Amino acid sequence: MLKYNRFVLGNGLRVIHLEDKNTPMVVVNTLYDVGARDESPDRTGMAHLFEHLMFGGSANVPSFDDPIQQAGGEDNAWTTNDYTNYYEVLPSQNAEIAFWLESDRMLALEFSQRSLDVQKQVVCEEFKQRNLNQPYGDVSHLMRSLVFKQHPYSWPTIGLELSHIESVDLEFEKQSFYSHYAPNNAILSVVGNISLAETKRLVEKWYADIPRREVVKRDIPREPEQTEPRFMEVERNVPADAIYKAFRSPRRMDEDYYVSDLMSDILANGRSSRLFQRMVCERKLFLSVDACILGDIEEGLFYVNGKLADGVSFEEADKALNDELQALCNELLDEHELEKVKNKYESNRLFGDISLLNKANSLCYYELLGDVELINTELSYYQKVTAEDVRSLARKLFRPENCSTIYYRAKRK
Repeated sequence: MLKYNRFVLGNGLRVIHLEDKNTPMVVVNTLYDVGARDESPDRTGMAHLFEHLMFGGSANVPSFDDPIQQAGGEDNAWTTNDYTNYYEVLPSQNAEIAFWLESDRMLALEFSQRSLDVQKQVVCEEFKQRNLNQPYGDVSHLMRSLVFKQHPYSWPTIGLELSHIESVDLEFEKQSFYSHYAPNNAILSVVGNISLAETKRLVEKWYADIPRREVVKRDIPREPEQTEPRFMEVERNVPADAIYKAFRSPRRMDEDYYVSDLMSDILANGRSSRLFQRMVCERKLFLSVDACILGDIEEGLFYVNGKLADGVSFEEADKALNDELQALCNELLDEHELEKVKNKYESNRLFGDISLLNKANSLCYYELLGDVELINTELSYYQKVTAEDVRSLARKLFRPENCSTIYYRAKRK
């Protein structure tokens, strides 16, 4: 059991502290409750752009990375549809540097035209590299637009179009920053060789004077239930034909979330998984196969996909995948098979919790979900999943009318 401490500043900043005297390091992790789902359809990619802008200089610090590197640390960030996360890993004697830097960019960015232009260019190049010029890079755009017709999950975090990023000006940057990046919209975790008393002292010193802000109230439209199969076929310059199937899946805090996570492992976690053994090894229909859940806070996606072997038709491959999914609907899992994926999850979780960074990320994320104690209790939800739970959810998910399919055809020379 991890013993953490939790307190809240007067300005609304939530802080989670976990002391670990067995390391010389400290992780300072900051999560902002803003992601791609908070964007409008004509202004996408903004949360990801801000991830970059937050490294472009703040009110009193022209360079964010240099002090971290000079102190023997590292830092990075990522954006999801639901939130944005920043972290610093430093030797414990230099931990205050992270508090200083993070608090200063929470206070205000530099808001310079030069910084904005540089970061817009960086993000646009990333968009081109990952989504326009990389094989299969547009799958997320295609599938999200196929599945979601009203919900902002209909675009990936990188954004829908380059033009949305290119059109951002300084006024929009300031408006967005002050309406989302605020102490009362943030969670701070401090993990490592640092006491609770020292953590409270540094948090009070660097964050207490940052004012609360009027955070934009989230108003996200609910996606209507999908009532018929959806299909798309595209042709691209890629090495092999591929098929992608997506099913609307449970919210992150639904009990069925844990069932869906284990179900994806049963299908495609490792070389002994069902899809790899039957689709790749035995029948040789696919070069590779995968199944995963996206883990979104709201209703998300359960993905099943694979790259077809030479000479295999889309129809044959699609039927084979559907047959495997229907097997989960019709037959009870062998207890040994279910226990195997539970044990694998447990071992991965225990090894993951060795990492200070993983613990810091998880504390912030679980606090965002509304129950930081999940860091100690979530494993029990996986252990409670039964074979009947898997069959029941499979029948609910793997219905034809809940399925969206893309045939991703390779151009023939």
